[in-house]
Order: sequence, then C-alpha cells, then structure tokens
Amino acid sequence: TLVSEEILEKKFVCDLTRCKGHCCVEGDSGAPLDKDELQKLEEVFPVVKDMLTPKGLKSIEEQGLYLIDDDGDYVTPLVDGYGECAYTIFEDGIAKCSIEKAYFEGKVKWRKPVSCHLYPVRITKYKTYDAVNYEKWSVCAPACKLGESLKVPVYVFLKDSLTRKYGEKWYEQLCLVADEYTKQKG
Repeated sequence: TLVSEEILEKKFVCDLTRCKGHCCVEGDSGAPLDKDELQKLEEVFPVVKDMLTPKGLKSIEEQGLYLIDDDGDYVTPLVDGYGECAYTIFEDGIAKCSIEKAYFEGKVKWRKPVSCHLYPVRITKYKTYDAVNYEKWSVCAPACKLGESLKVPVYVFLKDSLTRKYGEKWYEQLCLVADEYTKQKG
C-alpha cells in the first residue's frame, strides 16, 4: 500500500448530528464494492429489503443489487440513478446504512461495504499496490472540525475499517509509521 500523508495529518471524527449522513445521499456513483462483497450483498438483501425506502427498493428492483459504473467498477445502485444510495434509510432525519443497521441488530454478519466503512478514505487499486488516500469533501466539514477539536487523526478514527481491510499487522505498522512521521514533522 501507498498511504497518503493526509491520512496521518488530517483530523476527522464523523459528526452525524451535523452532517446528517450526507455522504450516503450525495454523489454521481454508488458506493464502490469489492468483487467479494457482491455475494455478501446478495446474502443480506433479504434481511434489509423490508428496511429500505420505497424509492430505494424500487431502484434496486430496476437496477439490481449492484451495478457496474462508467469506470467498470462494481457499485451500489442509486435512487433514480443519482445521489442517494438505494440502501440508505433515514432515522431522526439522519441518513444511515440499512446493512449496518441490520449488522448492529445482529441480523447479518457483514457490516457494510468496506468503502463506506473506510470513508473519508478512498482506495485506488493499481497492478502491484493500493493507493490509500484521504478524500476531502465539503459535506464532511463538521467531521473535520470535530476531529480537530478532539485531535483525532484520520487513521486513528478509521482503526476498525483499516484493520478490516488490511489486517492488524498492517495497522500496527501504519501506527509505527505515523509515530515516526509525527516525530520528524516535529
């Protein structure tokens, strides 16, 4: 992996009370899916189906559980083809993931697509390595502000998702690199 310095430097803690889960309802493409997640999506769909909004369910029925975007990548479908992920639900005015809700209720074993769990980190796969980058987006300004006030770097906030993606040993090495990087930046 090649990890962006911003992952070590930037501060970030999701603040759903302020952003309202906007990352689930904005965008021109669905959430990126790893190939091995396609079967997991098929397995959880019968459980989350009844949680979905009518528009979300209709979009999945019309487009499929996942699709291939213009870049040739697997992604979740969007409601009406733009913006809101079809798997989004709303609780108290906050957009949330139906899959993750089912996970926390003990109904499924898969939490949600790893790309969603990793956000604001985006991974670009190359032939011999992954580029792990921080994606700055104005809707996450409250998360950046909260992260700054709590002094929590992106990589610390994303410990669970980074460990899920690359493993514990990888994350431990990242922490060592981050410590050394911080000392050198002084």
